[in-house]
Amino acid sequence: MSSYYQDSADQRLSYPPLLGDLKADICVVGAGYTGLSSALHLAERGYKVIVLEARTVGYGASGRNGGHVGVGQRQDQQYLEEKFGPEVASALWAMGLEAVDTVQQLIEKHKINCDLKQGNIHFAHRAKYNQELQEEISFLHDRYGFDQLDYVPKEKLTEVIGSKVFHSALVNRASKHLHPLKYAQGLAKAAVDAGVEIYEHSAVIGYSGTPLLIKTARGQVTAKEMILACNGYIGKLEPRINGRIMPINNFMLATEPLSDELAAQICPLDTSMSDSRFVINYWKLSADNRLLFGGGENYRRGFPADIKGFVRKYMLSIYPQLSDTRIDYGWGGTLAITLNRMPHFGRLEDNIWYMHGYSGHGVPTATFAGKLVAEAISGKLERFDLMANLPTQKFPGGTLLRWPGMVAGMLYYALRDRF
Repeated sequence: MSSYYQDSADQRLSYPPLLGDLKADICVVGAGYTGLSSALHLAERGYKVIVLEARTVGYGASGRNGGHVGVGQRQDQQYLEEKFGPEVASALWAMGLEAVDTVQQLIEKHKINCDLKQGNIHFAHRAKYNQELQEEISFLHDRYGFDQLDYVPKEKLTEVIGSKVFHSALVNRASKHLHPLKYAQGLAKAAVDAGVEIYEHSAVIGYSGTPLLIKTARGQVTAKEMILACNGYIGKLEPRINGRIMPINNFMLATEPLSDELAAQICPLDTSMSDSRFVINYWKLSADNRLLFGGGENYRRGFPADIKGFVRKYMLSIYPQLSDTRIDYGWGGTLAITLNRMPHFGRLEDNIWYMHGYSGHGVPTATFAGKLVAEAISGKLERFDLMANLPTQKFPGGTLLRWPGMVAGMLYYALRDRF
């Protein structure tokens, strides 16, 4: 199932499979943002790093997502203050801003051509959310001195979107958006330039011992430490942690290239966009004026037979003027969510590190996770431990029975979106 991202990324980049026995200071499992950022930051600190990837660089959520690079955490600041207290919430806010800056700095430093653009707009799909958007602006300005937000009332929405279905909007001038697979490929190239060895088509089938022996079908790596960077694709590799995340599937489409006039009409500011639904819609323009639209998800192991048609109805609910527009691509991917939508960081046996469960906020947060784990392995544990100490509950029923409860809960919230 080819995606627009795959067809518009660099087709020449590939890495060999692992054959034989190798040694490293640190072995990273997974070549998405988490693994690649970890490898790059560790290599820059002088560590010998090997990355093992089951498929190809960016194959998972890192190469399939909406490309939004939003400030803050997946949960809003008011929730974080109420749940964790003002001190922890303030640290999380600062790290959320730094995460976006880290993405931009990596792009600039390593000259990653990934169609980086500025701004995000979040729309209220019900009038009852208008006040919440205004309160969020005031809260972040008054408590955190953040002045990058603008409120757009309904009567002025034509200035920011060519749609009549929304009631207000919040423009975030500090957020960004990009081509996610090009960004992942750029991180991989930067890591290799820094001395990292990447092996594709090298799924890890198990690990044991001290030092760690990490095995694939055709080779093995001996390493002092290991980073699990698998997110929604961890499967049964590590039962001790995968019960705290839930893999879910999300879907996107890409239209044919739009005329300059139509593109300017539907997205006047060329920002990324999202709405206030629990099952969120998110969209943006590509560098070649396609509408990239994400909508709908499912909670089973298979994808819809007709992904284009599955997502198209969500797109047309916002942009009915695109009813005659050809859909060139439809694709899906698996991400991992947590019960409280905050990422799950931690360690097993002191030398196995993991970061996952980004809950749809992965571009900045996963990139920043790599920076934090490099700090921690180098001896500066404070910021990693702050994230690791955030409570993350197990899904009821564990890995076997979490699906039915999750489906019931998500269907409830999906129903609530309609009212």
